[in-house]
This record gives sequence, C-alpha cells and structure tokens, in this order.
Amino acid sequence: MGRQKEMLSAIGGRMRIRNKLIRQALAECLGTLILVLFGCGSVAQIVLSRGSHGQFLTVNLAFGFAVTLAILIAGQVSGAHLNPAVTFAMCFMAREPWIKLPIYALAQTLGAFLGAGIVYGLYFDAIWAHAGEQLLVAGPNGTAGIFATYPSEHLHSVNGFFDQFIGTAALLVCVLAIVDPYNNPVPRGLEAFTIGLVILVIGLSMGFNSGYAVNPARDFGPRLFTAIAGWGSEVFTVGGNWWWIPVVAPFLGAIAGVLVYQLMIGCHDEPPPESTDEENVKLSNIKQREAV
Repeated sequence: MGRQKEMLSAIGGRMRIRNKLIRQALAECLGTLILVLFGCGSVAQIVLSRGSHGQFLTVNLAFGFAVTLAILIAGQVSGAHLNPAVTFAMCFMAREPWIKLPIYALAQTLGAFLGAGIVYGLYFDAIWAHAGEQLLVAGPNGTAGIFATYPSEHLHSVNGFFDQFIGTAALLVCVLAIVDPYNNPVPRGLEAFTIGLVILVIGLSMGFNSGYAVNPARDFGPRLFTAIAGWGSEVFTVGGNWWWIPVVAPFLGAIAGVLVYQLMIGCHDEPPPESTDEENVKLSNIKQREAV
C-alpha cells in the first residue's frame, strides 16, 4: 500500500502543471463541461422522450444542481466562474487581472463544447431516431434546442436581448451578495449550493422566453458543436440570427449587475466593528469558566 501511494505521488508530481493560470483554465473547462453535461442532458431526456421523462422544473433543477457541482469541482482552483460574463464582471471590478478573461472564456467555451459532445454521444441513437434519421434545428422534431437556446415564437430580438440582459444582471447581483464578506455572508462551504439556488430561481422565473442562457460559453460552445456535428449553419440563422444575443447581452448585463450592486449595496458596506480589548478580556474569562 505504501509503495502504491509513493508511485501515485510520483506520477502526480510529474504530471502536475506548474503554471497557475493553465491549472485554473483546466478547472474552468471541466466545471463548464459538468454544467453542460448535466444541464443539457436533462433537456435531452425531455425532448427525446417527448415529455415522458421530465418537465420544465426538471431542467431548472438539473441546471441548478449542475452549477452547484461544477463550483464544488472547480471552485478551489479557479473560483469556478463557469461563465465569461462572470469573469468579465470580476475583471471589471479589478478582482481579477484582465489576462484571465480571454483564457477563462476560451476554456469555458471549450468545456461547453465538449460537454455538448458527450451529451450527443450519450443520446446518439435517440437523437437520430427522433426525427427519422434527420438532424432538425426547429419544429416539433427539432433537436438543436437540446444543446443551445432558441427564442420562443412570440419573442422579438429586442425583447430577447432585454431578457438576457436582465437575467445576467440578476445573476451578478445575487452572486456579488453571496460572496460579499461585509454583507450577509453565506456560511463557508455553502456558497456553491446558494449560487445553484440562484440559477434555479432564474430558470423558474425567466426561462420561458428563450431558456435563460445568461452565459455566452454555455450557449455558444454547444451551438458551435451542433453546427459541426450535422445541424449545419442554420443553428446560427434561425430565430432571426438569434445566436449573437446570448453571447453579447450577458456582458452588458454583467456590467449593469455590478453597477447596481455596488451603487446600492457594495459602496455602502461597512466592515464589522473590531472587538475592543475589554471585550476580548470578557470573552477570555467566559471561555476559562466554561473550561472549568
């Protein structure tokens, strides 16, 4: 047993990547892969079973728990942004260096692309059987919506842009509140579950129009995969060239979310008062009595 541990430790030492930014990018890639794998997998079950293996609530729960698990996986390494809009917001607030934005965004998009590929492989036979050996983007037998978001028939592009803008702004306001140590901080270790709850609430309240992507990587990566895998360029043109809206709007929504939170909460935060020497003495005496 001891020899095995030594061998594994030696192998791990040789494989260890020294560059911190690359390690963080790998964590972002894996975290976003998990997000898409579980989230889009839940959509696949509903679409391909024609509603017999899930419903709207199922998808929202899956995405919420997927985000929770992704944060638990990548959080200690990269902060688990899982979303270029979140990374952009952190850079905008000077909490992260700007060099991280293109690196994280690329890693997140790659992770989403790979996650979509795994879902496609997992449901390969069912996807091809769903529309009689065809890969359709839209319509009752369309399957491209398993992977990326598309607007409902009633949704105009302007309203769709506002939908993504508000959804991302709400996400950033909630995330900033959760990680703000001077507000009402979540108990250590529960941040992932709370942010997952935020995703669930956004889905339950804002998912009707277009599926609440609020994440450029989560939407563009799988969309690019579907274009390559056989659905073709229609994935970029359907819905009045919808594809660019869930890519651009979240960045603007992230700025709005940061400004709203900082102007209304963050700028007015006050650190908790430091305990005085007299209070420290009292606390020490209490602890001594309890020990006796």
